[in-house]
This record gives sequence, structure tokens and C-alpha cells, in this order.
Amino acid sequence: MEDWEKGTIAISFVDEALHSMRRRGMDTESLLLQAGISPRWLSTPHARVAAANYGRLWYLIAHAMDDEFFGMDSHPMRVGSFNMLCRSALHSATLSKGLARMLDFLRLVLDDMSATLSQQDGLARIVINESGSSRRMFAYATFLMIVHGVGSWLIGRRIQLLSADFRCEEPLASLDYKIRFCDQARFGQAQTSITFDAACLALPIVQNQRSLQSFLRGAPGNLLEKYSNHDSLAATIRRRLRRLPLAEWSDFDSMSQHLRTPASTLRRKLGQEGQSYQAIKDNLRRDLAINYLSGSAKSIEEIAISLGFADSSAFHRAFKKWTGSSPGEHRRALSAT
Repeated sequence: MEDWEKGTIAISFVDEALHSMRRRGMDTESLLLQAGISPRWLSTPHARVAAANYGRLWYLIAHAMDDEFFGMDSHPMRVGSFNMLCRSALHSATLSKGLARMLDFLRLVLDDMSATLSQQDGLARIVINESGSSRRMFAYATFLMIVHGVGSWLIGRRIQLLSADFRCEEPLASLDYKIRFCDQARFGQAQTSITFDAACLALPIVQNQRSLQSFLRGAPGNLLEKYSNHDSLAATIRRRLRRLPLAEWSDFDSMSQHLRTPASTLRRKLGQEGQSYQAIKDNLRRDLAINYLSGSAKSIEEIAISLGFADSSAFHRAFKKWTGSSPGEHRRALSAT
């Protein structure tokens, strides 16, 4: 299983992806069911879905609307546009050329949004150009996710973002967006932009036609998780825990010793990211539980034991706290899809 498939996506992302379809009176329930997502989860604010199911929904919405930008621009981004964007950027020598070709392509395809790439004082900056009032966070995120995600794939590593500014007000799922982009995400800004080290622009393109086929099979839905902010301290700790059996998950002091960071410093740095050690462990167990319930034949009792719970009732209470529904309700909703 790909790393991105092991994560989960906030239900608000599902709701945002369906926004334009609902506004046009299109059927959304059948698409949710095809994607393995229960429509009832939309009314449960804390619900989350497996990233693989969200990627499937992305594909279904794009084909239902014939628009890979989900109806968020006055000109549709016809199905196949993303494929052409990737192929255009693939034949570049460096990331700088690849990004420039992507932005040129999007300028030709979309009417209401475009972006420019510039560099100054060692920083590269991609700024979204638009007129009128600010858009939904999902529109900005989708545009930048495509550019940043494909750019990261082209050079074979994540482009580490130093800052991310958005014109819109802070969304409810702001922590999820910070995990996707960077900890320094700010909202209610004059312009929407991302910045990164300008030295990245000279990096060579390492992908080819063969790797493109593999990439396109999961894209663009997989970009949401695949090129998330894996450089953060929280992500480092999560990767460390995921490599270990649940019984070997260390306590906070042991983790600080492993990271060679004083406990007080580790706590402060996690706080700056809006995280805590307990929350990281809880979220990882939550994501593992959702993926087990979504794609495993294990019983709820077996899942509870594999996740380190003393019994299924303790797992039941924790899962309901995490998602708003019980493990049984979650699995029954899936079986109805």
C-alpha cells in the first residue's frame, strides 16, 4: 500500500469537493457510494475517510462534471487536462521550466485563476492572480496542490514550503491544510501564494514516460497525501511510530531521547505546529482504524487488539470520540455503499 493511502481525509474535504455539483443540482449521493464513502458522514463533523476513497471520489467527480477543477472556474478543466499538464512539464530540463510550463498550461485552461513564478533574495514564490472577492479555501488548495504536487513528483522529492498565504478566512480544517502545505500557513492575507528555496528551481527533472504512467494511475487524488508536509516534526514522529508495533510505541520522554531533543524543547516545537505527542499517537491509531475498517476483513475485536486497546469497548469509545460514530456504525455505513 502506498504511504498516502494509509492516511485519512477530513470529511470537510469531501463536502468541499461536492460543492459545485450540489449547486448545479447534480446527484452526489451515487458518487459517494461508488467511492465507498457513506453520505451520512457528511453530517458528522469529525468523520474522516480513507485517502484511497477520497482519491476515488476525486476521479468520479471530475468525470461526472467533465471538469478536473470541480467547477470552481468559469471555464471547465476538461478531463484529460491534468494528463496533458504532466506530459508538458515532463519534457522540461529543470523544475523552473517545469513549473513555468504548468502555470502557462493552467493560464490557457482556466479563465478566473492564474499564477506567476518569481524569485528574489533566494526565495521562489508562486502567486495566484485573481480579481474580485476571495474564493473558497478548497479552490486555492486544489490549484496549488496540482502545481506543488506535480512539481514535487517531477524532481522526485517534496518541495519544502517555507510559507503559504491564503486570501480566504481560516477554514475549520485548517490543521489539515497546514499538514498538507506547511506549518506557517496564514489566512486572510492580501494574496494567495507559496514560497520555497529558490535553489530548488535548478533541480533536474528525474521522471520519464514510464514513471509517468504509474503516477497518473493514482493522480491527482493521491497528491493530497503523497506530497504533504513530511518534513515537520509531527510527521517525523508519526513515521517513527508507524514503523513500530503498537506495543513498542515509546512514551514522550523516550521519544525525546530518540530524537536527541530535550523534552521541553520537543513539547514546545510540537506546540508551534499545533500538535502534541498524544494527539499524534491518537491520530495515527485513528487512521489505522479507519483503514482497517475500510479495507480489512478483521473483526472489530481483532482491530481493537491490533491497535493496543484492552477490549472492544475501549476501542468503541475512542473511535466515537475521534470520528463521531462507532466502529460498527462506520463499518455498516461502508457495507451500505
